[in-house]
Formats: sequence, C-alpha cells, structure tokens
Amino acid sequence: MFWNFVKIFLISMVPLVELRGAIPISQVWGMPIVWSYLVCIIGNMLPVPFIYLFAERFLEWGKDKKVIGKFCTWCLKKGHRAGKKLAKKAGEKGAFIALLLFVGIPLPGTGAWTGTFAASFLGFGLKKSAIAVMAGVLLAGVIMMTASMLGVALL
Repeated sequence: MFWNFVKIFLISMVPLVELRGAIPISQVWGMPIVWSYLVCIIGNMLPVPFIYLFAERFLEWGKDKKVIGKFCTWCLKKGHRAGKKLAKKAGEKGAFIALLLFVGIPLPGTGAWTGTFAASFLGFGLKKSAIAVMAGVLLAGVIMMTASMLGVALL
C-alpha cells in the first residue's frame, strides 16, 4: 500500500494529469479515499512555488534560443495578453476567484500548473497565487473524490 501512495503522490505532480488523474487511480487500486485525497493535494501543490518562481524566467531565457524560442515567445505573449485582459475585466478580487475556479474545475489543462503560471502573468504575489491555487486544488480534489466514489459505487 505504501508504494501505491508514493505512486499517486508522483502522479499528482505531473502536469495535465495532476490530482485529477491520481485520485481516480487511487480508487481503482482500492486505496482509502481520504488518505489518497490528502496525499494527492500535497503532491499537486509541491511544484507550485517552483512554477511561480521559475516558469516565466525560463520562458524569458528561452525566447531567443534556436529550438524553443518560438514556443517560449508565443507563451509569453499569450500569457501577458490574457493576464492583462482578465485583470482589466475582472478586477483584482474577480481575478482571484476566476483563478480559483479555473484550477478548481477539473478539466484538462486547468490545474495547478497552468493556474500558477497564469497567476504569475496576472502579477499576483506568491502568497496570493498559492492561496488561490490551493483553494482550487482542494475544490478539484473534492469533485474528483466524489466522482471517483460514485464511479466505484456504480461498478
């Protein structure tokens, strides 16, 4: 059982999969739901400060590199444009709630990785970003936990 917890911890750290994939996997493996939820939350949140501190710096560094330059430039332009648009439309409080819901609704590409990256473009501080992303991850976890439990009950 210990190694299954290690596996779901690592799965919940993977971009795009995150706890949205790790929690259902834990239920397929017959693991306790509450402990799985907690382990997946920790695994999903562990990369957040690193993403916030280094993702934009990496893109800035890579924008003039031969192989990754076009991709990095595209990400930077798109991120800055979207951040300005959202901040203008929603205001500071609205942007916080939008970020929370963006991370919290478990759709592909809307997890902690993408949300943290977006928060850095919105100019949120690390603390504010982490709080919004953590609230979103908790919400996504509850949704996935409920869906997984219903799915297992239907099997």
